[in-house]
Amino acid sequence: MYSAIRGVGDQAERTREVIAEVLGLHKTDLAGVDFLYVKQRPCTAGELSKGTGLSSGATTTLIDRLERAGFATREDDPKDRRRQMVRLSDRASAHCEAIYEPIRKDLFKIWSSYSTHDLEIIEGFLKKGLKLHADSLERLSSTGRRPQLRTTQRRQP
Repeated sequence: MYSAIRGVGDQAERTREVIAEVLGLHKTDLAGVDFLYVKQRPCTAGELSKGTGLSSGATTTLIDRLERAGFATREDDPKDRRRQMVRLSDRASAHCEAIYEPIRKDLFKIWSSYSTHDLEIIEGFLKKGLKLHADSLERLSSTGRRPQLRTTQRRQP
C-alpha cells in the first residue's frame, strides 16, 4: 500500500514536470497557474502565497513572471482599491482545460467504478493523508533546521 501511495505521488510530480515543460513554465510557475485554475476566480497575492507555499516576495516574483508570460493578469480589487487581484488569463485557462480535462475524464471513469460508500472511505483516507502531510510540512518548516540523524560509529580495524 505504501509503495502504491508513494508511486502515485512520484508519478504526479513527473506529470507536473511535463505539464510545466509543455506550457513553457517552471514548476513553481505551474503551481501558481494550477492554483488559479482550480480556484476559478481572481485571488489576492496572499491567497496565492498560501496556496503555493511561497513567501510574499517569491509570490510577487511569481505573479510578475506569469504576467510577462501572458498567463495571469492583475486587476484592482473592487472591494479595496489599494489591493490587486490576480486572475488567470483566458489563454492560460484554455491551455489548462486542454491538459486537465482528459485527466479529469479518466479520473471520473475510475471514480465511477466505485460505490458511494467506497468513495466515502477513499475520500476519508485521502483527507487524513493530506492532513498528515500538512502537519509534517508544518513540523519540518517550523524547526528551520535539518533533523539530527543517528549515525553508527565505525569500528576501528
